[in-house]
Amino acid sequence: MEPEFEQSKHVTYQPAPRIETLQGAYGVVQRLRARLQAQVRGRDDVIEMIIIALLADGHILLEDYPGSGKTTLAKALGDSIVDDQPQDQIVTFRRIQFTPDLLPSDVTGTTVFDPNTNRFFYRPGPLFAHVVLADEINRTSPKVQSALLEAMAEKQVTVDNKTRPLDPLFFVIATQNPLDLAGTFPLPAAQLDRFLFKIRMTHIPRDAELEVLASIRARKHGAGQDLPRVTRTEILDARAVIENQVFVAPAVREALVDIANKTRQDPRVLQGASTRSLVLMIPALQARALTRMRDHVTAEDVQALAFPVFSHRLEIAPGAGTVDDVIRECLAEPLERLARSTMVRH
Repeated sequence: MEPEFEQSKHVTYQPAPRIETLQGAYGVVQRLRARLQAQVRGRDDVIEMIIIALLADGHILLEDYPGSGKTTLAKALGDSIVDDQPQDQIVTFRRIQFTPDLLPSDVTGTTVFDPNTNRFFYRPGPLFAHVVLADEINRTSPKVQSALLEAMAEKQVTVDNKTRPLDPLFFVIATQNPLDLAGTFPLPAAQLDRFLFKIRMTHIPRDAELEVLASIRARKHGAGQDLPRVTRTEILDARAVIENQVFVAPAVREALVDIANKTRQDPRVLQGASTRSLVLMIPALQARALTRMRDHVTAEDVQALAFPVFSHRLEIAPGAGTVDDVIRECLAEPLERLARSTMVRH
């Protein structure tokens, strides 16, 4: 039986009790969705994927063109989060503009000598934030990209042989421009595999673009600022609720493994889906089920997330067709079996 989620009736932020139910976790989704949609028009599908990635504790890569609203979207997400532990001295949002001359220490932080005390102290880099926008990530050198691997996979950075933990909420929104190839460094497979989703953004519809132009003044004056925010603790609580209370049937895990094996055995595929992608996909499926007001994962969730999860991880042989066609064919049989299975909790 599906839970009956309740609509949040708050209009201003109030300190809330700890979230322990699916209804409470869905309230977090509603508040994030309302604030992001108020500030970014015509991107409801991307907003939904960002919320799913945030609640699934994953990172997201946006492939887009300049002026598509990616910075506005990332800033809106950071502005939607209230740090209820200010003693940590971690800001909610940081933007890193990646360039070919960027150094790893510009991202992770560095040690600085203080002449007054004759001692070295650590100055944290922009990775120490709740939401980090890695703008044009493919414009930086592989050396800097490798500095991100540890942060994205293990939520920690190592500087001068000392490891420092990042905040548990640490969330990366990275962007790359597919059209401008001058001065870019293609992301290696190990880096791509750290991203839960890769989303290809396109131009928004005509009606949405007209709405953007008509709402310029309102958004300049802070559209959606009167809507309730969410706290850092609420997001972490929602993650725990989703993990523990959204049911994943054994048939779902079997379907994921079967899909991955089909990609590995397909002669058109040079590199199939990794085990990490399946591990990351489980909480993403649970988070999507929550956004659809369900307490269990279905075949629809698998079908909806398969493309953004697998498309950037598969390497297709030259002239073998598109990656979407390969994924579609690999999904068909496992999804058909999954659709016939019982996926609710008994």
